[in-house]
Amino acid sequence: MRISDLSRRSGVPVATIKFYLREHLLPPGERTGHNQAVYGDAHLHRLQLIRVFTTIGQLDLTSVRRLLATVEDDRLPLTGIYDILNQVLAPAAEPVAGESPALAEALADVDRLVRAEGWQVRPDAATRAHLATVLSAMRRLAGDWTPDSLDEYVKAADRLVRREVDELPPDPSDRAAAVAHSLLLGEAYAAIRRLAQEHHVSRRFGEGRAL
Repeated sequence: MRISDLSRRSGVPVATIKFYLREHLLPPGERTGHNQAVYGDAHLHRLQLIRVFTTIGQLDLTSVRRLLATVEDDRLPLTGIYDILNQVLAPAAEPVAGESPALAEALADVDRLVRAEGWQVRPDAATRAHLATVLSAMRRLAGDWTPDSLDEYVKAADRLVRREVDELPPDPSDRAAAVAHSLLLGEAYAAIRRLAQEHHVSRRFGEGRAL
């Protein structure tokens, strides 16, 4: 297909496709003449993947490039791919002045949570530090908050992710699709929570409205 057809089928403007080509996010097409090339289904799939990362995942192009390189590295096991996905989705936060003691306490809370669930998580996993940063902030904003408040969320997450992983084939041939699926499920979980939140807040505080 020509670049105009690729644009029409993917919904990505021609100018953006050309930008992705210049940035090597999209492989070049097959040359058919001077300044002319044709593109195939692999290009369409790559554009759809980039669009998921940039629009739904809200990732910058540096992160997109890192994920694309990751899924194309055949030497990297699937566990390594998910680890890098988590690093991209939960980058380390800038430390807040005077937060060190609270952050250390929160990291200890995260360690206890992981041990209590029997989860196999690397000590230097990006999500450990990210969750600790969140817990530290929660403690600052609500002094009476305790990690036990997360028990139901932890159990729900374990059940949902267990099902998600069980549905993966033993050796996913399309690792890019597996990563995109994980990202999209995370966004779906967050959106469903917000829908439920709107419903229950409206009921609780008497602001329900007919749809």
